[in-house]
Amino acid sequence: MHITRLIAFGCSAAAVALTAGSVQAQEQMQIKIGTEGAYPPFNYITADGELQGFDIDIARALCEEMNAECEFITQDWDGIIPALQAGRFDAIIASMSITEDRKEQVDFTEKYYNTPPAIVVPNDSNITGVTTEDLAGKVIGAQGSTTHFNYAEATYTDSEVRGYPTAEEYKLDMENGRLDAVIDDIIVLQEWLDSDNGACCKVVDTVTPIEEIYGEGIGIAVRQGEDELREKFNEAIQAIRENGTYQEINDKYFSFDVYGG
Repeated sequence: MHITRLIAFGCSAAAVALTAGSVQAQEQMQIKIGTEGAYPPFNYITADGELQGFDIDIARALCEEMNAECEFITQDWDGIIPALQAGRFDAIIASMSITEDRKEQVDFTEKYYNTPPAIVVPNDSNITGVTTEDLAGKVIGAQGSTTHFNYAEATYTDSEVRGYPTAEEYKLDMENGRLDAVIDDIIVLQEWLDSDNGACCKVVDTVTPIEEIYGEGIGIAVRQGEDELREKFNEAIQAIRENGTYQEINDKYFSFDVYGG
């Protein structure tokens, strides 16, 4: 009788544990995250094929906070919003600026970082400023379909602005003397300048972002109407800011707080 009771209790406890485990598995969210994989140090693919970067580490921390199982899908920048709308993934975590134009297509979380743009020129350039007059008559490169490209077209009206599919392609043209200047996020540019390939060039200055173009910072995009997912991301961003996880990731990549004011 005693043995029977122990066996019965053991089976009952195992059943409870199995049920609890099944419920937990059912409750775990499955999220597909779209990113570019070509924008170091925020998101990039290493030589051995691993997806890494600040965006990726933040995404993983948010997924852990949300008890979500996340899968990353790389997507060319030009098609990243259409791919989200088509259901290829559930969210974009790819250093996307929160702008009014994009809000007409997707919904955004609160920002998870905010850093300024800058202008880079060749080391022997006579360009000393970042105004319209300073760059008049020059050829300026930027990644197409970005806030940086939009800013360059709106501001440098006396210059030729060339759009590139990726940041790597404008860097290559700059290194080979086919551009007079490029514009991008200061951190992306500094990462390049600190590499062997970036020895060609120097930062002139940062650019004061125009909110109408650059928006409120960098956020996570979800499909319009996906309010529950958006709020879960917002809560997770706040949580990792408060529990120190954000700072740990920040310090892995940067020497200052990229969250911004």
